[in-house]
Amino acid sequence: MSNDIYTPLLDQINCPADLRKLPESQLEEVVDELRHFLLHTVSKIGGHFAASLGAAELTVALHYLYNTPEDRLVWDVGHQAYIHKILTGRKEMLHTIRQYDGLAPFPKRDESEFDTFGVGHSSTSIGAALGMAIAAERTGSKRKCVAIIGDGGLTAGMAFEALNHAGALHSNLLVILNDNNMSISPNVGALSNRFAQLLSGKIYTTVRKGSKKVLSNIPNALEIAKRAEEHVKGLIVPGTLFEEFGFNYIGPIDGHDLPTLLATLKNIHQLDGPQFLHVISKKGKGYGPAEDDPVKYHGVTPFDPDKGIVASKKPAASPTYSKVFGDWACDMASQDHKFAAITPAMREGSGLVRFEQEHPQQYFDVAIAEQHSVTVAAGMACDGLKPVVAIYSTFLQRAYDQLIHDVAVQNLPVLFAIDRAGCVGADGPTHNGAYDLSFMRCIPNMVVMAPADENECRQMLYTGYQLNQPAAVRYPRGTGPGVEIEQEMTALPVGKASLIREGKNMAILAFGTVLADCERIAEELDATLVNMRFVKPIDENMIIDMCAEHELIVTVEENAVQGGAGAAVNEVIVSHGIEQRVANCGLPDNLLPHGSRDDMLREAGLDYDGILGFIEQLMNESSEKPQHMSSAS
Repeated sequence: MSNDIYTPLLDQINCPADLRKLPESQLEEVVDELRHFLLHTVSKIGGHFAASLGAAELTVALHYLYNTPEDRLVWDVGHQAYIHKILTGRKEMLHTIRQYDGLAPFPKRDESEFDTFGVGHSSTSIGAALGMAIAAERTGSKRKCVAIIGDGGLTAGMAFEALNHAGALHSNLLVILNDNNMSISPNVGALSNRFAQLLSGKIYTTVRKGSKKVLSNIPNALEIAKRAEEHVKGLIVPGTLFEEFGFNYIGPIDGHDLPTLLATLKNIHQLDGPQFLHVISKKGKGYGPAEDDPVKYHGVTPFDPDKGIVASKKPAASPTYSKVFGDWACDMASQDHKFAAITPAMREGSGLVRFEQEHPQQYFDVAIAEQHSVTVAAGMACDGLKPVVAIYSTFLQRAYDQLIHDVAVQNLPVLFAIDRAGCVGADGPTHNGAYDLSFMRCIPNMVVMAPADENECRQMLYTGYQLNQPAAVRYPRGTGPGVEIEQEMTALPVGKASLIREGKNMAILAFGTVLADCERIAEELDATLVNMRFVKPIDENMIIDMCAEHELIVTVEENAVQGGAGAAVNEVIVSHGIEQRVANCGLPDNLLPHGSRDDMLREAGLDYDGILGFIEQLMNESSEKPQHMSSAS
């Protein structure tokens, strides 16, 4: 695909060593070619886009000056790492990124030696790079370690935990803050660029160290000098906070001024101890529409570069589950002034754009701080508000202690609207919501629901909101089967399943949106079908009745088999001493590759053909199989 994109300099670069052979005078041209290649590749296939455009100069400068992969570059999240992949031998494969059997969406250790740390969730880069710096020191290595983190990633607590640790250890670590929020853009210019070069230069560093040695023998003089230094720097740069962590703060500098970047990084390369470089960049740099609307161009589907992203005029066949949640939240907030919607920086993804516009006083975006999102909800619930935490399944994993300690232990009425449960598609293993049923159903006081369709999702959200205890509704990415959504909200009886059809010999117990495929299978095989609805409390009476009337029980769920909903069914059967053949169909005990959501369901054996094949194999097996049998697809 890339052969028709004219990039003569870039075509000579198969690895960073090739880049380092070029004179500095040609690097600007390399940056231009990288942006051109990125635009005309990602526009055809989709992917993370604006962040990589904004990090072009920084990526080139780092690979040009550092001896990668011996020197370690650790990218936070990885949204900005497409250009890193291009420069590290994966240019001809970029058109496969995020696709089945293609390049991984984020840096991945087993994909390239240049990917020093596997990422996907935010705010891990500083801690990982610090660990590498400690290892280098302990093993006598002279390698450099660099963490590149965005301003969003710096909002998470673990980033500050790592900064605090690094400053105390005085390890040789460079943290680069790639700040594309433009909140301090007036500080970008000739003066601050020159100041950054001075702060990273040998003269300033030598004077700074020498003065401290001399003044340390004079009572109070060192403290006075330190405060004076911070005051002078604070007049020009917002670096006092990072200095307090023990870092030498440098910047801010223009992240698109390549000569300044190179000069500053060259100076930093000679410094010991923890260094903090503040770089101001523009997300979407080099492509006008992305510069104007970086949120819209953060993650893109295929588009025409000449026209940009054009809104589809064709309405969706059915609303996404995220929209179902967003509409429900708007309706509830209109009825109840105590309603509070909380999101950890996922307004668009969670379907809360309209909610923020219509109910700004009831909307709380806590930034990339999943742990805080849960604890602040607990605090709200303590004093009379009705908080709803809109969070992706994969991100709730980061707040597991808060879910247990701050919500469940205190039995607080917090509702969790868990989006992206199950297979998510192109973002791959780091973003799959494969474990939430397993890690929630073991927590006391929790009510856990899995809707089979859009209307049931709306009614379950209402059900959970009415409860005076922690509750969760988990639903997948994308659209449902397209059932009519009832505007009137009715609370479901907690812990009660629904019998869909009666058949012979076998009962299929379906949890969540797998019900649609299970309905077709039950009709074909003349099997009994139950929509279980609740994972906790589970409908024990329904399970006992099904065992009494059927030779085989098959559970189906879009969650890991280990500890999942099917395991809950097994436990009921065993606890009642029932002699029953039971099999569990769910996500297998391995990390699914990235690809489309359909690709992943097929790989997991959770599409129609996979579930049908799993059941037919069971039906063909000898009746002499062990009575208590648990199987994964």
